[in-house]
Amino acid sequence: MRRLRQLAERTPAGRERYVDLLRALAITMVVIGHWAVTVIGRDATGQATGHSALGDLRWAYPLTWLAQVMPVFFLVGGYANAASLTRLRARGGDAAGWLIDRSARLVRPTSTLLLVLTAAAAVAWLLGAEPTRIREVFWFATIPLWFLVAYLAAVVLTAPMYALHRRFGLAVPLVLVALVGLGDLGRLTGPEELSYGNYLFGWLAVHQLGFAWHDTRAVPPPADQTAPPPAADRTAPPHAATDDAAGPSTPDRPGVRRRRLPISRRAGLVFLAGGLGALLLLTVLGPWPVAMLKVPDERLDNAAPPSLALLAVAAGQLGLILLLRGPAERLLRRTGPWQVVIGVNLVVLTVFLWHLTAAILLIGLLDAIGTLPTPAVDSAAWWAWRVPWLLLLTAVLAALVAIFGSVEARSGRHRAGRRTGRGTPARAVSAVAAYAAVVAALLVNSTTPQQAAEPLGTPVPALVAYLAGAGVLRLLRSGWGTRG
Repeated sequence: MRRLRQLAERTPAGRERYVDLLRALAITMVVIGHWAVTVIGRDATGQATGHSALGDLRWAYPLTWLAQVMPVFFLVGGYANAASLTRLRARGGDAAGWLIDRSARLVRPTSTLLLVLTAAAAVAWLLGAEPTRIREVFWFATIPLWFLVAYLAAVVLTAPMYALHRRFGLAVPLVLVALVGLGDLGRLTGPEELSYGNYLFGWLAVHQLGFAWHDTRAVPPPADQTAPPPAADRTAPPHAATDDAAGPSTPDRPGVRRRRLPISRRAGLVFLAGGLGALLLLTVLGPWPVAMLKVPDERLDNAAPPSLALLAVAAGQLGLILLLRGPAERLLRRTGPWQVVIGVNLVVLTVFLWHLTAAILLIGLLDAIGTLPTPAVDSAAWWAWRVPWLLLLTAVLAALVAIFGSVEARSGRHRAGRRTGRGTPARAVSAVAAYAAVVAALLVNSTTPQQAAEPLGTPVPALVAYLAGAGVLRLLRSGWGTRG
């Protein structure tokens, strides 16, 4: 609590606290949503299994328009990435240095999860567990890594996409939305391969809006802020407040290229109404499912890859964010709520990465002692079990965060301002190649079938590629390839 109080006191007046609140709320809603829709049953051998309840709760499909909060995370991610990139460049750093610095917050907590799960899988294999069963458990625990693949790709592309934003402004997300529409057409009429780009185009479109939001809040930094920040700033919460001081972009073309993102209450109403209207047309009257989350046995999935319907949800959520901005900012001026937001953000990725592992551990514990309930979906017993289920999961996750959260919290203290010299070309190439290895490895893990026979839980080539990429990033963070 003392550290949280110190961080709250050091927060500059110009920090966009609302961004931090949205990040914390988005991850919290993902965690609660995954837990709440979990159904526990047993397979033919009597072993405990889990799946989503959404297939049996059709009345809840419209609720997923709020529960699908990944667009919010990409929106605030775009804001934070634009802020930190421009701030580092103002201090004399380069895009490669920014990528390397970002890897501390993203890759280190992910590496911890993968190493722990791989070690557990190896022990289970040596004790005689079936490789297919090991893979099934590993697959479930690493479902969050599917999202991380898309976000890491957005991070790698931040520098070139931000350059496009500075040149073309809001025209960039409009082009990306058009590309998503083309991919949707391919998914509906063929060829389906035309839709694969939507995994990138859809999330990049929302990420670009985060750049545009940053422009509306940023002010040019004074000349005396080109030096590295004082030591106190290096202990700031994730995406330090000094990042917000970076100057806005100045597109030099007329029309939509130059227009800034409107953030008034009136704009909020327009985004909300427009997003909901487009969503109703695409789902109720159009071909897309109403649910914005994965529903078992549905032919189409709005999130994999992102569809125009999901982007309509993103527009509506942006409108809601703008409408709630004033009351939220007033609340966050109070010390107590702001300390809670700081505390969550210090370990927000840890919470996200480990929340399904918490479910596995709780299921295993309750099964081992013979007290695991397996009520039918939507029954009175199933609903009654939701409250104790969520409370027990919270306790297990809190224990995991207490053990592993320090990895992320310490990573947050690593500031790019400690090394503002420009790196060598080899350093830049190495950084991109290392990120590519990490992303490819996580993608292979996520696309490997759930029932594959993997004694270590994940394909060995993917594990080797991931460790190689993470190792290179660690070497680069130590200062290799820096000059100046």
